[in-house]
Amino acid sequence: MERLNQTSKVSEFILLGLSSRPEDQKPLFILFFIMYLVTITGNLLIILAVRSDPQLHTPMYFFLSVLSFTDICFTTTIVPRMLVNFLSHKTISYAGCLTQMYFIYALGNTDSCLLAVMAFDRYVAICDPFHYVTIMSHRRCILLVAFSCSLPHLHSLLHILLLNHLTFCNSNVVYHFLCDINPLLKLSCSSIFVNDLTIKTEGLFVLVTPFLCIVLSYVRILVAVLRITSAAGRHKAFSTCGSHFTVVILFYGSIFYVYLQPLSRYTVQDRVVTIVYTVLSSMLNPFIYSLRNKDMKKGLGKLMDRRKS
Repeated sequence: MERLNQTSKVSEFILLGLSSRPEDQKPLFILFFIMYLVTITGNLLIILAVRSDPQLHTPMYFFLSVLSFTDICFTTTIVPRMLVNFLSHKTISYAGCLTQMYFIYALGNTDSCLLAVMAFDRYVAICDPFHYVTIMSHRRCILLVAFSCSLPHLHSLLHILLLNHLTFCNSNVVYHFLCDINPLLKLSCSSIFVNDLTIKTEGLFVLVTPFLCIVLSYVRILVAVLRITSAAGRHKAFSTCGSHFTVVILFYGSIFYVYLQPLSRYTVQDRVVTIVYTVLSSMLNPFIYSLRNKDMKKGLGKLMDRRKS
């Protein structure tokens, strides 16, 4: 199955997954099934808490609920396919592979843009609190979310269309647990110059720009917080940004490790790191935002009390 006839094109791919050893498949299935249930439950609780508690009807929590919904969709694009691979066949159709890749990049970059929007929201709230209501109006929040969702889909569509023009005739074995662009480009027997150039220009721009916006926002926030004379005021300002900053480090740290390196250096270790921003980050987000946020704790508490009654 690995080496194919040069005259035939690939109609399906084989996803090797995280491990090829049979004894690892069931433990991995149980682990990722539990992680998937925790991810869905945690993010769903965040959405329900924000919608049910009037005190959480603010731009910050509106963006958080959209981020939770995106994380649910993002994880669902990846984990169910992994679970099937652990227990049965590891093949995925050519169309199915491109479809999965499309949604991975569309939803993953939506997460990235939403994190930048949330950083901007915290910047306005701390650095320009008197104009916060005006700047972060409902209409502007909707536009920011619409932009955060539409741009990543156009970005993803561009890379899928370019990938669809390649010929995969040497091998159909993908050394990954999902359809990612780097391992697929290594399988192509046609020129990947245009794809590589697009990744290094447009792809890098779409990936790095939100991160730079986040860094700039937090530099301005840090300067503003250091000017606060009272220790209580500084602690309150830092506490509102601490959870978001933790998510940013976890998400972007793993992404930059995987994608900001030459294609020739793509190894098995990158598969493991990919789990951080595809599965682990989406699972930990609800805990990070709820455990370090008093308002969210109260909202979740009210939601639980309402369910019990």
